[in-house]
Amino acid sequence: MRNNIDTIQDLRAFDCPNDLHIRTYNDVVSFVQYLVNVQNISFHPDDDFADYLDANQETISAYNRINEECFAVCENASIDIYQVHYQVQYEHLNKYLNKC
Repeated sequence: MRNNIDTIQDLRAFDCPNDLHIRTYNDVVSFVQYLVNVQNISFHPDDDFADYLDANQETISAYNRINEECFAVCENASIDIYQVHYQVQYEHLNKYLNKC
């Protein structure tokens, strides 16, 4: 799975999510990669971010909005959002399994 985000620093844009919007498949992948690789969250896309983040309501609402945008982008492109999440989480875990 390849996207247009090359560094963790690029993913840090999601640290301030209020002005961010998901418009493309690459945006979806980047958001999931940020949550998994930077925030270290193993999450299900159907869940509310209040279940995962220790943050203020404004930030939680922004992440929930971004997640809804991810669903919309994937639905419009006939992409299975659950498969996107699975692939990113698999790649994250695989990094550690290969080190053993």
